[in-house]
Amino acid sequence: MLTGKTAVITGGSRGLGETIAYKLASMGADIAILYRSNPSLAESVCATCSQSYLVKAKAYLCDVADFGAVKETVDAVKQDFGTVHILVNNAGITCDGLAARMKEEDFDRVIAVNLKGAFNMIRHCTGMFLRNREGCIINISSVTGLMGNAGQCNYAASKAGLIGLTKSIARELAPRGIRCNAIAPGFIATEMTADQTENPLLSMIPLGRMGEAEDVADAVAYLSMAGYVTGEVLRVDGGMAM
Repeated sequence: MLTGKTAVITGGSRGLGETIAYKLASMGADIAILYRSNPSLAESVCATCSQSYLVKAKAYLCDVADFGAVKETVDAVKQDFGTVHILVNNAGITCDGLAARMKEEDFDRVIAVNLKGAFNMIRHCTGMFLRNREGCIINISSVTGLMGNAGQCNYAASKAGLIGLTKSIARELAPRGIRCNAIAPGFIATEMTADQTENPLLSMIPLGRMGEAEDVADAVAYLSMAGYVTGEVLRVDGGMAM
């Protein structure tokens, strides 16, 4: 289904990114993983992609918030894989706190990684998409960006910003056959939500449970193939934000 395509996944060494990498690899895509802090985890994901799905996979150390570092990394991916067809902007961090007490650096860092990091990746991959006259960008947002959440003004702002970025990029690049969509996960069982099992917002989920990383990966797989879908925000939230 995706044989001959190359997918770049930021934050691909664990959590949602890891599961997304396996899903796209299972569909035949070669995989380039960007990671920030744990090379052994990233190399393990690449080894699984290569050995289980017989695709090419390579890991790259990169802070997506650093514009210059992203350019160098994207250039390295191009050198290794030839081009890029799918970009999944999954890298994200949290640094929660009430706005009245939040440190400036905590706000700035979350915006830099979650929002500017996605822009940096799009900016440096777009040249390849334009030359190919095709491309698929998938930004991992959050229902928090749709609803807000007390104690997460920085995270919610970054994820809401991703939605605006998605729609603007979709309009800019659609004439060249390049699609840009977002996924807004709800409460998904990952390391990032491990301490949220008692969160009162869980009672707002009509399906009555947290989601799994595979649910988000399935949405990524759909959008990677959905040639007539762009500018969309696909909620994967058990109905929480409907």
